[in-house]
Amino acid sequence: MVSQINNTPPANAGNQVKKETVEQTNQRQQVTQQKQAAASPQPTAPQAKQDSVSITPQAKQMARLQEKANNSSGIDQEKVEKIKRAIAEGKYQINVEQLAKRIMQFEGEIFRKN
Repeated sequence: MVSQINNTPPANAGNQVKKETVEQTNQRQQVTQQKQAAASPQPTAPQAKQDSVSITPQAKQMARLQEKANNSSGIDQEKVEKIKRAIAEGKYQINVEQLAKRIMQFEGEIFRKN
């Protein structure tokens, strides 16, 4: 109690001063580190590569032809109409030899499969 009368700090006051000084030092170090981190250039993450696809003109043409084939019935309607007219007018000529050859080819293919 005598130390309080003479305005001298109590015995444990030195410990408080040291604690405050250590805390202040830690705070200053944190602020300094934050400033350094803000001032130093941040390492940038590598840019993600973007995938890209390019279609060649040939592939585009192939896609158009494939779409056209898918949309068609597979029957040449113009040719069918032409043959119908020729038959109706009596102008359609049947090549008997070619017909016989094709029938033989067809039957040969059937019997080879079995």
